Amino acid sequence: MADDQPQDTSLAVRRKAIDDWLPVTSSRNAKWWYSAFHNVTAMVGAGVLSLPYAMAHLGWGPGVAILVLSWVITLYTLWQMVEMHEMVPGKRFDRYHELGQYAFGEKLGLWIVVPQQLVVEVGVNIVYMVTGGKSLKKFHDVICPDCKDIRTTYFIMIFASIHFVLSHLPNFNSITVVSLAAAVMSLSYSTISWVATIHKGVLSDVDYSYKASTRTGAVFGFLSALGDVAFAYAGHNVVLEIQATIPSTPEVPSKIPMWKGVIVAYLLVAFCYFPVAWIGYQYFGNSVDDNILITLEKPAWLIATANMFVVIHVIGSYQIYAMPVFDMIETVLVKHMNFAPRFRLRFIARTIYVAFTMFIGICIPFFGGLLGFFGGFAFAPTTYYLPCIIWLNIRKPKRFSLSWIINWACIVVGVLLTVLAPIGGLRQIIVSAKSYEFFS
Repeated sequence: MADDQPQDTSLAVRRKAIDDWLPVTSSRNAKWWYSAFHNVTAMVGAGVLSLPYAMAHLGWGPGVAILVLSWVITLYTLWQMVEMHEMVPGKRFDRYHELGQYAFGEKLGLWIVVPQQLVVEVGVNIVYMVTGGKSLKKFHDVICPDCKDIRTTYFIMIFASIHFVLSHLPNFNSITVVSLAAAVMSLSYSTISWVATIHKGVLSDVDYSYKASTRTGAVFGFLSALGDVAFAYAGHNVVLEIQATIPSTPEVPSKIPMWKGVIVAYLLVAFCYFPVAWIGYQYFGNSVDDNILITLEKPAWLIATANMFVVIHVIGSYQIYAMPVFDMIETVLVKHMNFAPRFRLRFIARTIYVAFTMFIGICIPFFGGLLGFFGGFAFAPTTYYLPCIIWLNIRKPKRFSLSWIINWACIVVGVLLTVLAPIGGLRQIIVSAKSYEFFS
């Protein structure tokens, strides 16, 4: 028995050393406002600029209802995740999959959560590689319309080169400044887009009928727009990892500062999403492009500035979504493959990951079109109803109580999104496939 004790002690020391090295658990001194701008950076993607286009497929009534309902449901499910972070005394669920393992069992929890989380995080990173490259290209084309045309591939490589440097920042707290800059930029380009829309004025022949001319097209466009809305609320995939960076004591558990940050973040999300979606649709109707900045066109300097703001924002967003992936990769390498936790290991692993997302972005620069399809499978579950299923499983509220009814309502809405959005996304891929070009 005495021999076992030193062994247990050395194992505990090794585990603590690994936890102190892994990016999610290495630093726990974040303030509540870190949570606010990390969540804004994670949530308000460049997808906000496509919300007027989604409105053109949804129409006024359903569009307003779906945007507001999604905001309310995802705020509720985010509150549940914040509450569940420390629901077991003396333990913190620092990662989404750890909460899943507690709810569904060690193996099943991993299989339920990790594939969905990876689809979201790796998918978003690839999309942001393409978005960053395309926004750099738009900036170049606007400020220099007479210059020689440069392929998007080169701009994606320029954007990726930034991440080959930034990705070696060790943990969430070390990317705080990057995340703050990204959050400020998302507010800036969202505000530019709706203020510039008001300045341009309502189109003389504005039309609010559905964008598609046929009934079939309208139905599939509606379903695809649901996927766009689900994509807009994807921040839950990194929320536990963000909360893990906040200190926790019995007097002030981490959920108090975290929730304060979430409330501020969600008010900013509303400030970004609703004016862009509704003003953009009101002024341009169904003639709005899938990126409202394209519809605006002028003044050139303002559009160029907004595109550069998008670039800075997706730099921060890429890092926020990449950090949990780095954590998973490094956990496997160190805990399961017994590599020593060294800078060299981290450098090689992260460089390969950034190169992988860059390569896929260059090969498939239309990846955003595929996201409506993939997004329905992973974005809706991890955001809209997986937290509700875990809550019902762990908290076991009384049947037909208010908590039970609300959670089941969220599950029904989320499952409908999961089933319907990929149908619209698949049809969108088939229709657009003619114009898709690999390595373009």
